This record gives sequence, structure tokens and C-alpha cells, in this order.
Amino acid sequence: MNLKFSKYPDFILEIKTQILSSQQKAALSINKELILLYWNIGKMIFENQSLFEGRNNYIEKLSKDIKSEFPDISGFSRSNLFNIRKFFNFYNGFSVQQLVGLKNDVSIQQVVGLDELVAIPWGHHVLILEKTKNKEEALFYVNETIKNNWSRSILSIQLKQNLFERQGKAINNFDKTLQTSQAQLANQLLKDPYNFDFLTLESKVHELEIEKQLTENITKFLLELGKGFAYIGRQYPIEISKKSYAIDLLFYHITLRCYVVIELKSVEFEPEFAGKLNFYLSAVDDLLKTEQDNPSIGILLCNGKNGIEVEYSLKDINKPIGVSEYTFTEKLPKIYEKNIPTVDEFEQLLKENS
Repeated sequence: MNLKFSKYPDFILEIKTQILSSQQKAALSINKELILLYWNIGKMIFENQSLFEGRNNYIEKLSKDIKSEFPDISGFSRSNLFNIRKFFNFYNGFSVQQLVGLKNDVSIQQVVGLDELVAIPWGHHVLILEKTKNKEEALFYVNETIKNNWSRSILSIQLKQNLFERQGKAINNFDKTLQTSQAQLANQLLKDPYNFDFLTLESKVHELEIEKQLTENITKFLLELGKGFAYIGRQYPIEISKKSYAIDLLFYHITLRCYVVIELKSVEFEPEFAGKLNFYLSAVDDLLKTEQDNPSIGILLCNGKNGIEVEYSLKDINKPIGVSEYTFTEKLPKIYEKNIPTVDEFEQLLKENS
């Protein structure tokens, strides 16, 4: 590393970078030791149950005894000791290579061992243990947290929105139109349904209004789409044989190394929608795709669908397309909206009746 600098701002920037790097490594090291400590204590509780036979409050006694020995150390409250015991019991017996499930007939290999468990903070583990129903679901969120570097608040959102049940569930033709490795990645990319609860739309909303609100809330939209999406444009123009067309939403996916065309429909799926999206994908592959890019992928988002209709529609399509539904918070019609008091009006009513 070159430690000589010609400009002071570069010098101070490098010092700042090294300090931040050192802090991050220290935090990771502390977290690793903490998780390993909790694992070992959970293991000891599990292996020495006989010492506590006949004592219903043994966790509470254990908490008091540890606190009396180490009064300045936190993390050994009665509730957290229950979490520590649950943590070990939950993951005990897992091999490092754990096959955690099948989705759309594509096996998903996830690597889970102590090296992975120590990679996320204890608060994340507590949240996952509280909100998941089984080991498969828990391991999914552990891996997604590591892969996407989720904060606890983002993890909480993904748990609340049930990402595990939605991811990889869209109907698609990827197995027939993409190479195996690309098909597996693309399949894991899709969700069904997509959750657009950050939007407030009327029930009979037009597609352009959905696009407008999605792009106005692009940060939340990208979070729902998942890691790797780079936004290119809305109503993206393409010209074919002197005729202009507009793609609803165009993205590029960094990991898949391909363009992603998203078409939005405010109505239920119709077979002709797949044909139009197939047309757009052909155009993008001819006009935008380079030799370094993989085949473009299409995502059709509809306000409802019939699975059989979708499968028949995609059966002989030669471009990779996935079809999903989306949900959103329905806005009250204006006729009702004007009769609902504002926050200020509601507070005034409370004061008058108190």
C-alpha cells in the first residue's frame, strides 16, 4: 500500500477509511465471541438439565447467580437466558451443508454452520427465533441477512412481509429458456405476491399511476425487488421499424448480468400480456444487450392471475418470463375520505369530550 500522499484530503480520507475498517473488524470480532459464548452456555444448559430437575424457576436462579458474579456484565437476564437456551436447541445438530428445501423443483443449497451463525448480531437471532415457525424458515433469514447485510429494522420488515413464503414462488418458464445456473438464480429472484403496501392506491388505479408511485418510492421499491437491481428508467423508449414503444420499467440486475423488463397491469392476467412482454424482451436483446450480458428477463406484475392460464401462456414462449401478483393498500374513495376527521380534528374532538 502506498502511504505517501500528494494532497492532504487524500491523506485524511485514507486515515478515516482505516479507522472505519478497524472499527468494523473489532465489532465483528466482538459479535463472534458473544455468539460463541451464548452457544456454549446454551449447550451447557442443554447438557446439564439434570441439575435443575424439580426446579421450575431454574433459569431465573441461573440469571441471579451469574449477575451476582458479574454485576457489570449485561446479557444474562432471565428472558435472554431463555433465548440462549432456545438458540442452541434450535440449531443443534445442523451440519455445515444443510439442504433446506425445494422451491419450484429447484433445490436451494444453503451453507449454515457456526461460522454463519456468528456472522449476524444477537438481536437479529432473537428476532428470527421469535418470528419464524421452523428451522428451514429461520435458516433462510440467516442466509439472507448475511447475503444482503440487512440491518435489524430491514430484517424485521422482511419477516413481517413474509419474504420466505413469497420468494421463488412466481410461475415462470426459466427452466426452459435459461441455462441451469441462471434459471436457479432468476427463480430465487422472483416473489409472489410482491408487497406494495408502501403505496396508497384506489382500487381502479391505472398502470401509469402505479409506475409513478413506484418510482417516487424507488428506495422502497428496490428493497421489495431485492438485492442487485439497478433502476434504468420508467416508460423507457424503444424504436422498432420507425414505430415507438415504451417499456413500463427497465432495470439491470448486477448478479444475473442481464436487463430486467417489468410490465405492470392493473387488471388480472390475460394471455396476450405474455406475448407483448416477449416482444419487448426481443427488442431489448437486439437493441440494448451486449455480448457480455445474459438474456434479458421479463417480470409481469398483475392484479390477480389464474395459474393454469399463466402456465399455458408461457408454455411455448421462448423468452424468460415470470408472472406474479402484487398487493397494495387500498385508498378510500374521496366520497368517504372527506367525512373522515383529520388528526387535528380528531384531537379537538377528544379535548371536547374529555
